[in-house]
Amino acid sequence: MSAIEPADDLSDEGALDGADEAVEAPFEPEPILPEAVRQRVISLAASTMTSLPLDELPMPLRRVAKFAPNRRARLGGPMIAMHLSTDPLLRQRLATKITTDAGDLGAAVSEGRSPAAADPVEVAALAYLVRPEGWREMVGAAAEAVRADAEGAQVAERIRDAEQRLARAEHDRAVARVEADKLRDELARLRDETSGLRDEARLLAKTLRETQGRERKANEMLATEKGRAARAASDHDAEVRRLKAKLAEAETAVAAGKASARDIRANDDARLWLLLETIGQAAAGLRRELALEPTDRLPADFVADTAADRPEKAAGVGSARALDADDPARLDTLLSLPKAHLIVDGYNVTKKGFGEISLEQQRSRLVNGLGGLAAQTGAEVTAVFDGAERVIGLPPTPRGVRVLFSKKGETADELIRRLVRGEPAGRPIVVISSDKEVIDGVRRHGAYPLSSDSLLRRLSRA
Repeated sequence: MSAIEPADDLSDEGALDGADEAVEAPFEPEPILPEAVRQRVISLAASTMTSLPLDELPMPLRRVAKFAPNRRARLGGPMIAMHLSTDPLLRQRLATKITTDAGDLGAAVSEGRSPAAADPVEVAALAYLVRPEGWREMVGAAAEAVRADAEGAQVAERIRDAEQRLARAEHDRAVARVEADKLRDELARLRDETSGLRDEARLLAKTLRETQGRERKANEMLATEKGRAARAASDHDAEVRRLKAKLAEAETAVAAGKASARDIRANDDARLWLLLETIGQAAAGLRRELALEPTDRLPADFVADTAADRPEKAAGVGSARALDADDPARLDTLLSLPKAHLIVDGYNVTKKGFGEISLEQQRSRLVNGLGGLAAQTGAEVTAVFDGAERVIGLPPTPRGVRVLFSKKGETADELIRRLVRGEPAGRPIVVISSDKEVIDGVRRHGAYPLSSDSLLRRLSRA
């Protein structure tokens, strides 16, 4: 008779009878299952417990039953095992479903039979759950079979390990034989090299003896050359003393020449001073004879009177004839000449230096910068711009700066050339412009043209 009845056929009375029998039966502890059997029991119970209604499961297992199948056996395994060992009713309900699903194997295990071809782990797991007559022996037999399989696997593993060690030993012996052959070949090669090194050492010893002989000869020749060098140094010292004596004589002659040159220079200076004094007195007499009085107007003012409307007139002082260079230092040099006149092509300078601002701002910035330059150098400064008819409400110009605008039908270039032509010959005139026609025109009339860059750099430095 099977120890487990189907759960559907149980009645309350049958359950009570089974409980009475359980009380009367002697207590036997749960067997210790091999790990493989234990895991299989948990796996079968975990996969089958979802087929039972939740109210037939113990309260702790209801939450486990909601886990995913792969997590149910892994996370709830200890709890499932505990309830299987302590709750016969739960185990019986699960066993009924499991034996039905197992088919012939389940029926055989329920009858207490263990098929010879069956997996001992599967048989032991089913026997633990179904618990037919002799189930402990079936579990024990399965445990023995599992242990025998494990031992057999260990023996097989040891045999394979021994075979692998044997194969490695054979391989190591073969490698050792090869290495021994290589070492013998290397020893033979080293012996040959040693023989060659002995021959080379004998050759080097012979070469060393020959080198030492040559070194002795070289030392003898060196001693001879040292004697010659000592004699040459003595001769050289004598020659140096002779040259020093000649140098002293030459220095004496140079000193005498310098004294003579100073006397000649003093005579020339006296003659030059007398000549300049004579010219100065003659010029003063000519000024008195012609009755020339100082004038408050300059040549540029007369040209400005005939030019277009100009908002304001300011007289200043000028510069010397410019050189063809862009160095601001050249501009300072020319402006330091007496009575120099600086004429600036206004828009040519402003559009190159700060053309991004309006024309009014360009004019104001340039004129203010020229005012500072006039104050520093004392030069006469004239700024020339195109188109007086387009200029309205000009601000006052700085002291020492004259601002002119070309009249209608005339360009600023033509006005600049008229200003240059109006100056007396010999007066230093500096024209600032990068216009080639302006440069060529004023140079023909004796002015010194400088590029706009020279003035821009001079103004930025100021």
